[in-house]
Amino acid sequence: MSNPMMNRAINQGAQAGRNEPVMSDQELNNLFDKPAAQNRNAGPQAADRAMTYDDVMMKTGVLFTILLAGAVLGWFVPPLAFPAMLIALVLGLVNAFKKEPNKGLIIGYAAFEGVFLGGISSMFETMFPGIVIQAVLATLCVFGVMLALFKFKGVRYGSKMKKFMMIAIGGYAIFSLINFGIAMMTGTGGARSVPINIMGFEMPLGVIIGIVATVLAAMTLIMDFQMIEQGVKQRIPEKYSWMCAFSLMVTLVWLYIEILRLISYFRN
Repeated sequence: MSNPMMNRAINQGAQAGRNEPVMSDQELNNLFDKPAAQNRNAGPQAADRAMTYDDVMMKTGVLFTILLAGAVLGWFVPPLAFPAMLIALVLGLVNAFKKEPNKGLIIGYAAFEGVFLGGISSMFETMFPGIVIQAVLATLCVFGVMLALFKFKGVRYGSKMKKFMMIAIGGYAIFSLINFGIAMMTGTGGARSVPINIMGFEMPLGVIIGIVATVLAAMTLIMDFQMIEQGVKQRIPEKYSWMCAFSLMVTLVWLYIEILRLISYFRN
C-alpha cells in the first residue's frame, strides 16, 4: 500500500533536484579555495545532498528499531493495540499526503505501528503458540527472495504493470476498510469469515483473500526497490530517504500482517 507515497516522493525529490542552482566552474573553484573553517556556513547545502542507498538503509534501520521497541510494549499490553492502530492510521495518512517528508511524524508512525503489531502478535500467539516466529521468518524469506529477484534477476516493472499494481493496491485498501467496518459492526471476520467450498474442501474466504494479498504485498516490494533505485539515480535530496524508508516499512508491515493472518487460517 506504500507505492503511491514513494512515487510522489521520487517525483517531488527529482523536481527539487532539478530546481537546485548549478554552479559554474569559477564558482566551484572559489568554493574549494575557501578555508575549511568556512564550511560551517554550507550547512543548508550539505543538508540537500543527493540521497544514497546507505541513507535509505540507515533510515529503515532506525524506523524498525523504533517499531520493535513499540512492539515490545504492545506485546505486554495488548489492549493498547486498537488505539495505537487508529493513531498509526491517522499518522500514516498524514505522511502519505504531505508534500515534504516529516521525520517526526514518520518516527511517530513507526512507534504506534509497533505497539499495534506487538498487541495483535501477542493475541495471535496466545491462540496459536509459535505463530509469530513463523510469520516473522516467512516475512524475512519473502523479502529476501524479492530482493534477490530484483538484484540478480533484474526484475523490473513497466508502466502497465505499475498501473495494474496501483489499481490492485487501491482496490484492496478499500476492501480492507469496508470489511473492517463490517467486522466491527457484526462481531465477525466480515467477508473473510464467509465459508466456501473448493473441490470438496471447506475453508473461509479469508484463505483466498490472504493468499492474494500476500502475493500482492510481495510484488509491491519490487516496486519499492525500483523506486528507491530511481530516486538514487535521479539524485533526489537526502531528506526523501525518510519517505522511502517509511514506504518500505509500510510494505513489510503489511506483508507480515497478511502472512500472520494466513498462517492462522491453516493453524485453525
